[in-house]
Amino acid sequence: MFLCDPEWVHYAVFRSIRWVHKIPAIPALIRSLYQIKDPRLERELWGLKFPNPVGLAAGFDKDAKLYQELANFGFGFIEIGTLTPKAQDGNPKKRLFRLVEDQALINRMGFNNGGVLEAVERLKKNKGVLIGGNIGKNKVTPNEKAVDDYLICFDALFPYVDYFVVNVSSPNTPNLRALQEKEPLTALLQTLKDRNQQKKHPKPIVLKIAPDLSDDQLLDIIDIVQTVQIDGVIATNTTLSREGLRSSHKTEAGGLSGVPVRNRSTEVIRFLAEKSNKSFPIIGVGGIHGPDDALEKLEAGADLIQLYTGFVYEGPAVVRRINRAILKK
Repeated sequence: MFLCDPEWVHYAVFRSIRWVHKIPAIPALIRSLYQIKDPRLERELWGLKFPNPVGLAAGFDKDAKLYQELANFGFGFIEIGTLTPKAQDGNPKKRLFRLVEDQALINRMGFNNGGVLEAVERLKKNKGVLIGGNIGKNKVTPNEKAVDDYLICFDALFPYVDYFVVNVSSPNTPNLRALQEKEPLTALLQTLKDRNQQKKHPKPIVLKIAPDLSDDQLLDIIDIVQTVQIDGVIATNTTLSREGLRSSHKTEAGGLSGVPVRNRSTEVIRFLAEKSNKSFPIIGVGGIHGPDDALEKLEAGADLIQLYTGFVYEGPAVVRRINRAILKK
């Protein structure tokens, strides 16, 4: 598969997983191979019970087309999105690059998705999978009106997801990362928090941040989270750094994920946990390709972890291996 275009492979694998799951007894066989059910793996966070702490990060199942099938591979939760109010094609192809020598990916997808309402129709068929809803703004929406896009997605998804992720850290939508600055970010999160409080049963809201923030900016993040009283942070998104890369694709524009971001992601998790006195939950993501990487994130202060690039490189068995390692620990 690594001989083919990465984006083509992604959709080919999607079709294969969907087709295989239509064969009687196959879903049960996959669950028996990959799922580990043990009360010691369960995590309770925000009043939600996660079957295990290993989730699938946003970006893999953007449109909520395969969450039910992907959950069979042993994930404790699935994060869908990033979703925007209106459908958009994303950036021009080619926009996904495999850096095999570095065990990494570079993507500049640009929030390609079919729009939040299409995803809602699929989420109505959910049969017990714990779902995170990752929301963003359309490319054509100026930053000063970004809050409107986030509110549209929040309201549409509210009945169908278990927690929300505010994505202001993707490097692939022009000017999006400017929303991480203290003033606009505080305003955005406060607006979503206020809307959440109007609901009969408010749901957790977490913020996904970039690994490229300085210590001062991370201190601002801690202050914002504690002031607005949102429910946690996902650390981290992809990086713009290209330090130490060997692949010929290292000059491609976009966000870098995989092994090269592992150390920085762990540093951010540890910084947030220590400087905040662990005052809010952290979901750790970035460079988790095996049990040791996962345990490192948890020991640094993460409450839950997520995979994406590690799942691509290592296959579904990595989820089982991580959960077994957590049980041994």
